[in-house]
Amino acid sequence: MSKSNRIQLSDHFTTGRLLKFTASPIIMMIFTSIYTIVDGFFVSNYAGKTAFTALNLIYPYLQMLGCLGFMIGTGGSALVAMTLGTGDEKRANRLFSMLVVATAVLGVLFSAFGLALLEPVALLLGATPELLPSCLLYGRILLTFQTAFMLQYLFQSFFIAAEKPKLGLFFTVAAGATNMVLDFVLVGVAGLGLAGAAAATVISQMVGGVAPIFYFIKRRPGCRLYFTKPLFSLRELFKACTNGASELMTNISMSLVSALYNIQLLKLFGADGVAAYGVLMYVGFVFAAVFIGYAQGCAPIVSYHFGADNKDELKNLLRKSAGIIAVAGVAMLASSELLAGPLAKIFVGYDAGLLALTIHGMKLYSISFILSGFNIFGSAFFTALNNGAVSAAISFLRTLLFQIVSILTLPLLIGVDGIWLAVVAAEAMALVCTAGFIVWGRRKYGYM
Repeated sequence: MSKSNRIQLSDHFTTGRLLKFTASPIIMMIFTSIYTIVDGFFVSNYAGKTAFTALNLIYPYLQMLGCLGFMIGTGGSALVAMTLGTGDEKRANRLFSMLVVATAVLGVLFSAFGLALLEPVALLLGATPELLPSCLLYGRILLTFQTAFMLQYLFQSFFIAAEKPKLGLFFTVAAGATNMVLDFVLVGVAGLGLAGAAAATVISQMVGGVAPIFYFIKRRPGCRLYFTKPLFSLRELFKACTNGASELMTNISMSLVSALYNIQLLKLFGADGVAAYGVLMYVGFVFAAVFIGYAQGCAPIVSYHFGADNKDELKNLLRKSAGIIAVAGVAMLASSELLAGPLAKIFVGYDAGLLALTIHGMKLYSISFILSGFNIFGSAFFTALNNGAVSAAISFLRTLLFQIVSILTLPLLIGVDGIWLAVVAAEAMALVCTAGFIVWGRRKYGYM
């Protein structure tokens, strides 16, 4: 691609240009979600309902530990992109190098920490004697390679800041293809069950988390980032972490809320409830991935223009993003309602009762898609503006406080359907708060 056609962070973004730049991060996140779902598909259909329930029971804990890479990636890429916007490319690359090293070191520490607490956490999450061995088997394999998982999250954000979103997509597709093929071979053909699914996942994470290191190891034409002598600064590391705190909060909250959902569903529906919720989460991951990918793609642009003090472009990005998200939300709601049956049948078509429960829950849960995009973008927007406090507040309210309140109260008020509508109520309350923060920041940042 010629320099004149290459989209750069410093450009003015029309709707078409914005969609073109964010297309790769969106596809990247969708693909990441899909290949995560592949584990569930093969485990459910080839290893059975017990193994599938165990996977969904322990996965929130594994996701919570891995999201540290997402926090450093989103917060760090905003910091690095803002530094690029000020024109200090050398410092930006020293910060980038430091953040990669810090993530690798923290990954090793979190692996040891996660393995030590795996069994008590599994019991706390409701693992029965029947489910516990499967939870421990899957968890131990994934936690051993936790560093690769964290680096994969990290590089997803930094490929965008490096103005190489398509290359980030390439690594994600390569990792996803690896996972899908190995799931088919190890679970579908060899019959290795959860052990095979876990092995397929960690090998794919090595592709997505370790292979990019060899790309950034030297300076390349057209790429804004490369490894150099790290700028070891606890202050800058802390700034990146606090700036990405909302993403950490989002992932931890989602993990905690998923655990609470599972506990409530075990009481209401038994193991079928956990299995049905697992399917809803898989479908929700794909639809949310569109919004997350778009927000990730926009974030470095926002950070760059914030660093360059270009208020008109901030206003332009906010206005166009609101329209794009509104259209996408309506489309997602319509498609999820139409596809509830076929999607549920892919995972649990072998059990009529579980299938009916899953379809019903999905149709109620999917109403949240017309609301969640605004909240996801709002949180990412403030992260990009290097205001981690507001971003974290939106995430905390949306993914933890409002959801916990809704999960515990709605079933008491309107019956069992309240468990599926809890996320809708939480997103609606969070949207009011997000709108308030956007209005509050209009003068501070000059985007309205």
